[in-house]
Amino acid sequence: MSLERDNPDKPRDQPLTPETMAAEWSTMPATFEEDGEQEGGTDRLMSQDEIDTMLGFSSAEDSASRNGIQAIVDSGSVAYERLPMLEIIFERLVRLLSTSLRNFFTDNVEVTLESIRSVRFGDYVNSISQPALLSVFKAEEWDNFGLVTIETALTYSVLDTMFGGKRGQPAPRVDGRPFTSIEIQLIRRVIQLVLGDAEAAFKPLSPVTFTIDRVESNPRFVSISRPANAAIRVELKFDMEGRGGSLHILLPYATIEPIRELLLESFMGEKLGRDPIWENHLATEVWQADVDVTCVLHETRMPLKRVMQLEIGDTLMFDARPDSAVSLRCGDFMVTEGRVGRVDGKIAVQVTSPLRRSKTTLAAFDSLASHLGATN
Repeated sequence: MSLERDNPDKPRDQPLTPETMAAEWSTMPATFEEDGEQEGGTDRLMSQDEIDTMLGFSSAEDSASRNGIQAIVDSGSVAYERLPMLEIIFERLVRLLSTSLRNFFTDNVEVTLESIRSVRFGDYVNSISQPALLSVFKAEEWDNFGLVTIETALTYSVLDTMFGGKRGQPAPRVDGRPFTSIEIQLIRRVIQLVLGDAEAAFKPLSPVTFTIDRVESNPRFVSISRPANAAIRVELKFDMEGRGGSLHILLPYATIEPIRELLLESFMGEKLGRDPIWENHLATEVWQADVDVTCVLHETRMPLKRVMQLEIGDTLMFDARPDSAVSLRCGDFMVTEGRVGRVDGKIAVQVTSPLRRSKTTLAAFDSLASHLGATN
């Protein structure tokens, strides 16, 4: 069997053997471009930056800028809408806890807000390192549950501080034994303190009461939501002069759903851009405005043909008596009803029924503005 090669320099009928083809290929010169790439090929070594870009690994912490393989790995992560008011609430909680814990421990305690992230409940429970104390609490007004997790380092640091341990030294950790009832009750007091300050932080936005339901040491016993459901994890860092740890507050999205609209606001008391000064001025002007009120004694309907046949001297009969109620109208709107009488020689109307209020309220304007904002 012979192989043929399409070469304009040689006739097509000249046979080529594999040995001659290999010899010719080995003698062919390799031409390179200025950048080191072979013509028609991509034989070039990649730099470390290009490898990191392809894999998606970089020193930046912003997950939104990731690409490559890392972006594919992170595609299963939870990404939900941002709640600006929630960040303000937990920053307020940090300030309240800094004061409360200093008074509680009679020692210097620094509390910092590490992160606020969206996670899946099942992934978070599986990531808890044991031993750890987990407290399930109930939000009474929201009719749902949340979770407070105290890591082992913080647990032993709190216990060491409460029992008078030396400052500046890490708390000794005893592995291989569960927490005693005394230790759980002491940690329960700290959890109650954290939840009390959380109530004060949420109070300006929506009053709520957090009550401890139970304290567990096994993550399997804190199933307050389905594993695939989303939740917000807030990490607080406690530093007590060289010792401390992290405390996590987990709020499922189902728990904060009753106040979701309030958490979407950019600042406390936001109401779709309304100006309260303009509202007060408008209310004052409306209160002082003069309106014409018409007293309608009686109304009747008749065909247009009958109206066209009316002549001078015709009498229209009204089915009304002197004590019949009359209607007071402002334009086309009926305000109330009354009875006609005379006071000091002047005709007067006595109001006999309460005023009829307009069905158009500020709530209607709010709903209309929300609808227009959603459509735009």
